[in-house]
Amino acid sequence: MKTHCNTLYVTSQGAYLSKDGECVLVRLEDGTKARFPVHTLDGVVCFGNVGVSPFLLGHLAERDVAVSFLTAYGKFLARSQGPVSGNVLLRREQYRWADDGERSALVARCVLAGKIVNARSVLRRAVRDHADKLDAARLGDALARLDDCAARLERAQGLEMLRGVEGEAAGVYFAVFDEMVLRGGEAFRFAGRNRRPPLDRINCLLSFVYTLLAHDVRSALECVGLDPAVGFLHRDRPGRPGLALDLMEEFRSFFADRLVLSLVNREQVGPGGFTVTESGAVLMDDGTRRTVLEAYQKRKRDVLTHPFLKEKMPLGLAFHTQALLLARHVRGDLDGYPPFFWQ
Repeated sequence: MKTHCNTLYVTSQGAYLSKDGECVLVRLEDGTKARFPVHTLDGVVCFGNVGVSPFLLGHLAERDVAVSFLTAYGKFLARSQGPVSGNVLLRREQYRWADDGERSALVARCVLAGKIVNARSVLRRAVRDHADKLDAARLGDALARLDDCAARLERAQGLEMLRGVEGEAAGVYFAVFDEMVLRGGEAFRFAGRNRRPPLDRINCLLSFVYTLLAHDVRSALECVGLDPAVGFLHRDRPGRPGLALDLMEEFRSFFADRLVLSLVNREQVGPGGFTVTESGAVLMDDGTRRTVLEAYQKRKRDVLTHPFLKEKMPLGLAFHTQALLLARHVRGDLDGYPPFFWQ
């Protein structure tokens, strides 16, 4: 349970929220109580088994404070909101920005800056920790090329140029990704990204963790009132959560990719936990899927310091914080969108 950017996040299972004058009273199962003045809150987000009294829901609705309910794993379930809401205004502004190539490019550049910088950090961390087990010179060359991509990203004009730089950076990063797979031998050899279906075990793991990440980021965007389907970098396509894909770019390398590498390098998953179909598709079995889900949830509980707010928070709440910062930028409360730089 913690407040960030005037949003109250309740993650303690069994917690119950009720109205106490002009405050939100939070009671935990061990008898602990905490109070939060309603006028300081923009929203309340409840994860998992968290109850809210009807009187508090009505009071928050009158004060235009939305209450969102998510599963304990971060999947969006429902939202309680009063009749007068700023969401429609926020979404209209989002739609106008998405139709404006220049504004879309401004947001896309920030998101991609986070993606490239964080990919560089992952490679640098690998060289620092495992210089004797991998081809440090090869990774050093990739780092130099990513530095060049980051520099050209700042000069790139328009979405197409930005996408070109992003595609080159992704190619450089995944070309050396196999160097960071230190265990598993040929069974976990990685020769590049493939999907739908994944054709090797590493791609199977990456695709599954990316799916989990997309669900969490989509939930975060729903909570702050943004439309997860309308992106700035990823354009509209039926059934595609474009904005969720935009925002998760910052989290792919240091959150999802490092999780996959840890699972393999620590031998938490093994070659026998996957099956290869006649078509060549690789599927993970139930035991491996449970292992990945447990590791994913554990990873979300890791505490870090937010690079913009300078506050400590569980990594899983960083999705919501970035979504909230993006909403504030679209509303005009922030001059620019601050991407998440992993440190």
